[in-house]
Amino acid sequence: MGSYRDGTATLVITDATTVPLEIPLEIAASYRARTRGLLGRDGIDGALLLTPAGSVHTLRMRFAIDVAYLDRRLRVLAVRTMPPGRLGRPRLRSRHVLESEAGKMKAWGLGPGTQLDIVS
Repeated sequence: MGSYRDGTATLVITDATTVPLEIPLEIAASYRARTRGLLGRDGIDGALLLTPAGSVHTLRMRFAIDVAYLDRRLRVLAVRTMPPGRLGRPRLRSRHVLESEAGKMKAWGLGPGTQLDIVS
């Protein structure tokens, strides 16, 4: 937790009932990287962390995405699926936003209260 830099890492999803799940992660921490996000892409392998961020949009995006709003400790506050061309509502306690292709977060078991970790 703390400050992040643009680059790659591994997202670890911790759940007491299963073995931790490791997912490839891209980190967008600079203004430029956050602004670009997933624009211009046809998909993503793994997930993209936007930090800091409290809301997202899917304007000009080519595919639907799952969005998880995270607090400062990387605990999931809410998960939403957003089709292209939408504006997401800001989440007051959100400090980070995790994005993936639609359907992935459900398959990973992400939901409110799920604890995440980032490993370099």
